[in-house]
This record gives sequence, C-alpha cells and structure tokens, in this order.
Amino acid sequence: MKFLKSIIAIFLFLFGTQVYAQQGSTNLGLPGLSVNFGQGVDLVDTLQLVILFTVLTLAPAILILCTCFTRIIVVLSFMRQAIGTQSMPPNQLLVGFAMFLSIFVMQPTGEAIYNDAVRPYLNRKITTTVALDRMENSLRGFMNKQVRKADIGLFYDVTGKQAPQSIDDVPIHFLIPAFIISELKTAFQIGFLLYIPFLILDMVVASVLMAMGMMMLPPVVISLPFKLLLFVLVDGWQLVTGSLLRSFH
Repeated sequence: MKFLKSIIAIFLFLFGTQVYAQQGSTNLGLPGLSVNFGQGVDLVDTLQLVILFTVLTLAPAILILCTCFTRIIVVLSFMRQAIGTQSMPPNQLLVGFAMFLSIFVMQPTGEAIYNDAVRPYLNRKITTTVALDRMENSLRGFMNKQVRKADIGLFYDVTGKQAPQSIDDVPIHFLIPAFIISELKTAFQIGFLLYIPFLILDMVVASVLMAMGMMMLPPVVISLPFKLLLFVLVDGWQLVTGSLLRSFH
C-alpha cells in the first residue's frame, strides 16, 4: 500500500510540474551556464586551463609509467602464462594486486610528494610551478635508482646530444622512456626465470608420455595439475611477491 501511494505521489508531482511549466514557463527559473570568450579572460589563461585538463587526462598513464606498476603487472602476467592457466587469476585480480603492490613500493615516494609538494601547495605556501617541480624531483629520485645508464645513453645516441655528467641533469623526457625500457627489461628477466621450472616440468611430462606411447595425449593436460601442485608446495605467491618487492631495493 505504501509503495502504491509513493507511485501516485510521484505521478502527481510530475504531472503538476509539467502543467506548471506549460502555463507559466516565463516565471520558471532554470539554472544556466554562460561561457564568454575574450571578455575579461586572457588567451594565455585559457591555454593554461586547456593544458591543465590535458595533463589531468593523461595523469593515470603518467603515474603508471613513472612508477613500479609496469614491472609488477608484466611479471604477474608472465607467471600466469608460465603456470598455464589462461584466465586464472583473472585480469581484474592481477591489476588490483599490482596496484596495491605499487602503492606499497611507492609509499616513501608518495609521502615525500605529499609532505614537500601537496601539503605546502594546499596551505598556499608555494606556487603551482614549485609544487610540480617538487613532484618531479620526488619521482626522479625513484626512477634514478631503477633506470639503466645504457637505456639513457640510447636516447642521447639517437639525438646526437652529449650526455650529462650526472643523472640528475637528464631531462625528464629522456628519463621517462629510458625508465620504461629498464622496467620492461627487468620484468622480462624475472619472467624468464619464472618460466624455467615450469618448462622443465613440461619437458619431463612430455618425455614420460612419449615413453609410454601416449603421443596423442597433450602434455599440457597432464602437466597443469603438477604445475599447480609445485607452485602451491613452494609457496609461489610469496616467492614471486618477495622477489618483486626486493627487486626495487
């Protein structure tokens, strides 16, 4: 009964609103939005606003590529392929796990960014330019420890510029792609080491099936339970997670 009364009340409200709008549309005030171009607004300010929105749009990609997320998600993907489970764990679980591991690894850098840049900026003690510079310096401190000099030298060889004496003098548009290459290389190295024990197990199972004359039986079907058993017995999740976290120190 209460549900029916609620429906009737909503219907009467909508019907009354429509009648009122038709009879007194001139007296009905609706909120409006006005956009003025060239009236009291400098073109430079408008361009700065457009650039700001562009940077905010690219912020997730920038944060992913400038943190440890790349290495972690690639290693976890290699681990799933090495075991042989195509969609287990699912992608959402791997991405979520990689995000929380990235938060754990990047916690010191995040605290430095908050204490040196975000908090003073919110308290109006520093300008936007100074806050962005401090954020960049904090991220550079993390990337400088993980990037390889050979990867940085690649971009200087391509451009023909002279490499600086210190890594702190490397421009950010040189440092970020070099850091990404370094992360991918490290992730592939860890992935190769993950593949070795499972590859040996596949070869052993294939040899046993060949000796028994079961050539028509796919070795993957037999080796998958043994892979899962081996991974559980050695506590694979702890080993992989520990290796990933120690690789950043």
